[in-house]
Amino acid sequence: MKCQVCGSTMKPFVTDLPFKVTDITIVVLKGLPVIQCERCSEYLLEDKVMSRVDALLLRINKSAELEVIKFAA
Repeated sequence: MKCQVCGSTMKPFVTDLPFKVTDITIVVLKGLPVIQCERCSEYLLEDKVMSRVDALLLRINKSAELEVIKFAA
């Protein structure tokens, strides 16, 4: 797969990503599988991963300022 930004090769990678859920709540998902560009670090989430991310984000405590969740595929 080629990167839509720079045209370089995209490869599977595991990383930690933050998601802003509300004005005050940020969730960090650790160990998230992504497809990332070797050159510019642009990334994509596969549909099945994004579905799981959506499900996890719906269950978080929205009154917390920061929550860290380990992603388990």
